[in-house]
Amino acid sequence: MEGVAMALSSSSSSSLLHPLILSRTRPTNQYPFSIPTFPPPAVITNSAANRLRRRSSKCHAVTTSHPPPPAMDQNSDNDEAVLFGDPSIEAGRSEERVAVADYDWTEEWYPLYFARDVPEDAPLGLTVFDKQVVVYRDGAGQFRCYEDRCPHRLAKLSEGQITDGKLECLYHGWQFEGGEGKCVKIPQLPAGSTIPKSACVRSYEIRDSQGILWVWMSSRTPPNAKKLPWFESVAKPGYQEVSTIHELPYDHSILLENLMDPAHIPISHDGTDTSTSRKEAQPLLFEVTERSDRGFAGYWGREAEGLTSFLRFQAPCVLSNVREYTDDTGEKHYATGLFLCRPAGQGKSMVLVQFGTTKGFKLAKWIPKWFIHNLSCKIFEQDMGFLSSQNEVLMKEKVPTKKLYINLRSSDTWVLEYRKWMDKVGHGMPYHLGHSTISLPQVPAVVEQAPAGFLARASASPPAKGGIMEMHAPNLTSRYFRHVVHCKECLGAFRTFNAARNVLSGAAIALVALAILASQRQWKAFLLVSAGLCLAGVHFTSTVIATKTTNFIRDHKR
Repeated sequence: MEGVAMALSSSSSSSLLHPLILSRTRPTNQYPFSIPTFPPPAVITNSAANRLRRRSSKCHAVTTSHPPPPAMDQNSDNDEAVLFGDPSIEAGRSEERVAVADYDWTEEWYPLYFARDVPEDAPLGLTVFDKQVVVYRDGAGQFRCYEDRCPHRLAKLSEGQITDGKLECLYHGWQFEGGEGKCVKIPQLPAGSTIPKSACVRSYEIRDSQGILWVWMSSRTPPNAKKLPWFESVAKPGYQEVSTIHELPYDHSILLENLMDPAHIPISHDGTDTSTSRKEAQPLLFEVTERSDRGFAGYWGREAEGLTSFLRFQAPCVLSNVREYTDDTGEKHYATGLFLCRPAGQGKSMVLVQFGTTKGFKLAKWIPKWFIHNLSCKIFEQDMGFLSSQNEVLMKEKVPTKKLYINLRSSDTWVLEYRKWMDKVGHGMPYHLGHSTISLPQVPAVVEQAPAGFLARASASPPAKGGIMEMHAPNLTSRYFRHVVHCKECLGAFRTFNAARNVLSGAAIALVALAILASQRQWKAFLLVSAGLCLAGVHFTSTVIATKTTNFIRDHKR
């Protein structure tokens, strides 16, 4: 795909999922996105692992004490040169400081879904941290977002239905509409009675911006339009993109770590295509150009090539890699990689991925999107095992990452910047794991069903194994539940090929039966050949269906 190749540093098809290697030439401008200018960076240093909850309009310096340093060996000087925050070095500091910012996680815009993938005939249940919301299209085609809980008896509205453009709870038939979640019908009310004001459902501000649905989670503070991300390169004439969506079985902070870590690409994705090879693993260069309470940004590149790409992390969960380049005619173009990483509950995350370029893809219209999405699924599956185990260890240890990670200066700069940013703002989140601080969840993990429809009715309602107080949840290690149920193109392809397989199977059986009954040899041969072609079609459609239900399996021996 020529356009994708231009969006990346090489023609790597595996790069469709990572902000990997986005250019070979340094951009002339830092970032072609319309984002508020950040103030000068606050002091970013380390702190103890206690949770920081103090909040004010300014940053406060917090000091902590440490035990005396252990004896250092002869390699200490070398360790300090290659490592960030080597424990043997940091232990020698009697006091450390951390900048704590005023932060409220609800006063942010969170990416919910691609607008095109929201079902037109059913509500959609989603989660932001531990808050469950429901999204649907009303009678006018407008998107509405409510708390996923009927005010009557707490039934999930995402298990309901859309009736005449109104969202109806299937428990007792209460109906809601409008941007304020007004209750407009209660079938059980006596004639002439007024619907109680308390019967309305809590609503959230939702906006469709550049094809992405964003939700403002605060009910106390009006939506801040200045915080809503706007990507200028995406809005430029001629921009074409490849987008995909995935729900993943690990925390959104681990997802962000993975996506901002170019060093793992040659190893984890070795051989995914001709441009990803273990031989390309090498030291990387990093230059942090911005730090603030809203995130960080800077350049990075391979040691052999210099600083070639520009990366930005923007609160609360937007990661971007952008390059500006000039084609053979002297025309300027932008290649953009966007990664919108929503916290979808404890141990879960959802990422909306978009790669694109203003130069266009010559072959894009001829390649089915469901086929391209197979590669994106494979790339996430290559990382899924160790990222899930990383999530498990972090939850088990319950300590800041500086006690567990060994951060290299030549590979882990963005990871360290991100965890230190979490130190500054994590006290304003439901839970967080920072470099030096940690706060644990205060509520049980959310069990969320698959998108509404037959799948939800078949898999989300029955208890697991018939156990009391147990719930069935989609298996997020399955490609089908991670991606297909959320993607209109892939779900449509799955249904189409499944229907074709059924038709071809029936036709093959009928043709074999007719061949048995046929008296003339030439008819027998014709019918059997036709049956063979139908069986070949069954095999082909089954193979395509398997790409939507079967995970990539790594070969662990070389």
